Amino acid sequence: MGFQVMTMTDAAAARVREIVENSDSEAKGIRVGIKKGGCAGMEYTIDLVTDPNPKDDMIERDGARVWIQPAAVLYLLGTEMSFETTTLRSGFTFSNPNQTSACGCGESVELKPADLAALAAKGEAVARA
Repeated sequence: MGFQVMTMTDAAAARVREIVENSDSEAKGIRVGIKKGGCAGMEYTIDLVTDPNPKDDMIERDGARVWIQPAAVLYLLGTEMSFETTTLRSGFTFSNPNQTSACGCGESVELKPADLAALAAKGEAVARA
């Protein structure tokens, strides 16, 4: 089994399926990426996918498909995507080990590229266990 760039919770998978089912297009899933912006420097992006890019990584859970933009992979390694509804908002959330800070409003984040050597060492330790 290969290494997944990110994982998604049951709540995230349910929301992705709901978005796809309710879209007017021929959506197959969503695409997660990052872009420069916001007061902390970067923002997560989410778009509908009708024609998957063969260069994107893809994760799937219970029929929900999420493609990951190639430029975002190093920033999203090890991330868990979820979906939450609170009194003030609802949306996807990202538990990202590569996040170093976030702005006060929570709309933008500061990310560093993943430490590939640490990930490789962690993978070797898991394989030995």
